[in-house]
Amino acid sequence: MPKQPFLSDDWYVLVDAIVDEHDPGTKPAVEMVLNLTITDTPFGAERLLHLSTRDGGARWGVGHAENADTSITTDYETAKQVFVDANVQAGIDAFTTGKVRVQGDLTKLLSLFGPAGVGSGSSLYLAIQEVTE
Repeated sequence: MPKQPFLSDDWYVLVDAIVDEHDPGTKPAVEMVLNLTITDTPFGAERLLHLSTRDGGARWGVGHAENADTSITTDYETAKQVFVDANVQAGIDAFTTGKVRVQGDLTKLLSLFGPAGVGSGSSLYLAIQEVTE
């Protein structure tokens, strides 16, 4: 499968298919809904999306979800470093310098990307990373 630029329209199509086919096998350690706002994208506009681990598996979608537990706003390069490159240190640095703004439940957010969450070791994450440039 050809790689697509992170957050491009074609990337969204690929990720939709991957998420639909993915069987999480186990229930996520934390149930939450996370809204993401990615600014300064190469696509001319900010991108809005959401991730959910409620109801037994990881789901995502374009746009923000109602009643999110946590919301993150960051720029495209930071989002790519954290979500595609799995560079946790880049996320920490961006948070401490104000490049990542978090509203809501920080504890759930940290649990989501921890060892028992849906972070860089999960099969879903690895499948998405494989199609992302």
